[in-house]
Amino acid sequence: MTKIIDQRLLEQIDTSLIKQIKKSRYRHTQGVMTAALHLAERYGADRQKTAAAALFHDYAKDFSRDKLFQLVSHYQLKVDPVMAQAYQILHGKVAAAIACHEFGIEDPEILQAIENHTTGRKNMGIIEKIIYLADFIEPGRSYPGVDQLRELAEEDLDRAVFKALNNTMIYVLRTGKLLHPNTLEARNQMLLEIQASTG
Repeated sequence: MTKIIDQRLLEQIDTSLIKQIKKSRYRHTQGVMTAALHLAERYGADRQKTAAAALFHDYAKDFSRDKLFQLVSHYQLKVDPVMAQAYQILHGKVAAAIACHEFGIEDPEILQAIENHTTGRKNMGIIEKIIYLADFIEPGRSYPGVDQLRELAEEDLDRAVFKALNNTMIYVLRTGKLLHPNTLEARNQMLLEIQASTG
């Protein structure tokens, strides 16, 4: 039976989260929560599910490489070659497993939003899109173009997510890091959908 996301559970997650991450990352998470709940209100997504996903998105971000891979083994998670090499992006997959196995959260909307908040993926649901975007535009973020992205987020969720995916790809390519194929697939699919909607 899927656990109901209520205030008590959100408080339990928050209490545990404080022990797992640095203070600066906790402030970031609170910012993501603020941005995500605003977007949920704006675009009609479930607020409680959005809150749970926001709290969990960086739950495993400060885990060491060894701890991440220990948990990958413990939860028997599938890891593709890109994730195995660029292990930092494993934190979403590990956090989703913790949400499921340690907190009883089985709702796929929440788990997918946690797991895919770094890379995106094809066929993202609304909460996935919201968490992905909120991570970029939360109040603590300050980088060239963030204000334009925030404005776009108010107007069109899909176009804002598309722009954020593009920004991710440009950054990864500029820094010479591995680009996860999920990001490219998500970007291309959203471009096709945007083109189709505009004729």
